[in-house]
Amino acid sequence: MTARPLVTVDDLHVRIGGSHILQGVSFTVADRGVTALLGRNGVGKTTTVRALLGLVPRTGRVTMDGRDISGEATHVITRRGIGYVPEDRGVFSALTVAENLRLAERPGAEPRYGLVHELFPELAGRASQPAGTLSGGQQQMLAIGRVLLNDNRLIVVDEPTKGLAPRVVGEVAAALERAARTAPILLVEQNLPLVRRLAHDAAVLDAGRVVFTGTTADLLGDARRTREFLGVAKTTTTPGQVP
Repeated sequence: MTARPLVTVDDLHVRIGGSHILQGVSFTVADRGVTALLGRNGVGKTTTVRALLGLVPRTGRVTMDGRDISGEATHVITRRGIGYVPEDRGVFSALTVAENLRLAERPGAEPRYGLVHELFPELAGRASQPAGTLSGGQQQMLAIGRVLLNDNRLIVVDEPTKGLAPRVVGEVAAALERAARTAPILLVEQNLPLVRRLAHDAAVLDAGRVVFTGTTADLLGDARRTREFLGVAKTTTTPGQVP
């Protein structure tokens, strides 16, 4: 069955501090699988996902299942079933692992602790440990775990493997692969072997504009296009990357 758009971003503009960061961004997120949002550093990827979630002032139109959510507040958008893992992970350092997870529970919904602890057994063993004392990889597990706790319609994940050891990258990749079976994912990521493994569709930003939309295979299979858009000559797996 052909994937349909779950989210459509149309002519999105963001101006912050006099800078025109997003200049008419348009793309779609499929209703299944993983859609990758790619581009060099500083081209507006994080701003795009923050704008989608209403975290920065923006103009343009964002629809989810055909419903215009452009004017809605962030808490209303997330209650529609969008889970967000920010680039900085956003864990509450002074709270324990268990308390961080408990805060993510949505009223009236059954939290999926079994799934979270199956994917990240370390979280169960460190339930009483303050989140601020976890390693970077463990904090990322917690950040992803908080999102997987709920039955979301869309999961937005920003740079989940940034700064992580190769072993942890593999664990995060496996968790995202499993999560994509339950909800579509919009993935911002620089690890192209991981993108090749997980994502079917891709949109590429450059200087605040979309310069490519299509399949990941078409993008990463074209060395010239990959070099032009992403500054990478090839995307084959090397030691320490995701197979």
